[in-house]
Amino acid sequence: MRVNAHCAACLWDKQQKRSQHPDFLEETRKIIENRKEDDTAPYLVYLFNQAYAKYFGKVDSYRDIKRTYNDFVLTREQKIREKIQSSPDPLALSIGYARVGNYIDFGAMNHVDGDVLLDMLENVKLNEQDLKTYHSFAKQCENAKRFLLVADNCGEIVLDKLFLEQLSLRYPQLSMTVMVRESEVLNDATMEDALYCGIDRWADIVTNGSSVAGVVLGMLTERSRKAIQQADVILSKGQGNYESLCGQGLHIFYSLLCKCELFTERFQVPMLTGIFIEE
Repeated sequence: MRVNAHCAACLWDKQQKRSQHPDFLEETRKIIENRKEDDTAPYLVYLFNQAYAKYFGKVDSYRDIKRTYNDFVLTREQKIREKIQSSPDPLALSIGYARVGNYIDFGAMNHVDGDVLLDMLENVKLNEQDLKTYHSFAKQCENAKRFLLVADNCGEIVLDKLFLEQLSLRYPQLSMTVMVRESEVLNDATMEDALYCGIDRWADIVTNGSSVAGVVLGMLTERSRKAIQQADVILSKGQGNYESLCGQGLHIFYSLLCKCELFTERFQVPMLTGIFIEE
């Protein structure tokens, strides 16, 4: 997904708020101005972080924030599981819950509000358009052998686990893999978060090979590249993964919340609207 002028201006504004150091800002400006046509926002942020580390040392860690939101959802895990299990279609509802978890995003959101998240967790059902995608997803899972979930944020990954539980119950023949970030970037889920939340009970875990808040195919490890190439069904979570994977010639289902103007305009929906689509 190309970085348009509006997106470039937003990226620039966020780096200005991060620091007013003239050399850092000059390097940031050059990164934006010299971007290639196929460079995505997650990749540019990766380059910004490299520049930031050069001038200021290690990029700020979100480790404490991630633990807070992992625990926030973990304490509610059993009640959510019970709601899912009592639903007429547990798999569909689990997809709705996992999508709402995409709200926990300190990159796209200026502020993450726990009360807002709790309200959203009360309204997770798939709409009519979502259900069309869901029926296609379910049909393809029937005959699939390998499933890949491209994870996004902390906290959200707990709800992803509940989704994988239901997916495994519905399609026990599926061999499941989850892809997380290789190293820390914002509040995105890493191997540490995945293990802390217990998602390894349901799936193997691979990394995206970098600290990019998305998936750059050329930066994948051999294992993660095989996970994408061999997957019969792929579900990608969140905006960053969508930006970096869409248009790459892959057959992918995307589940996300629209959390910035780039996405609300692309899909012609209000802010925080859930999207479930197939490419």
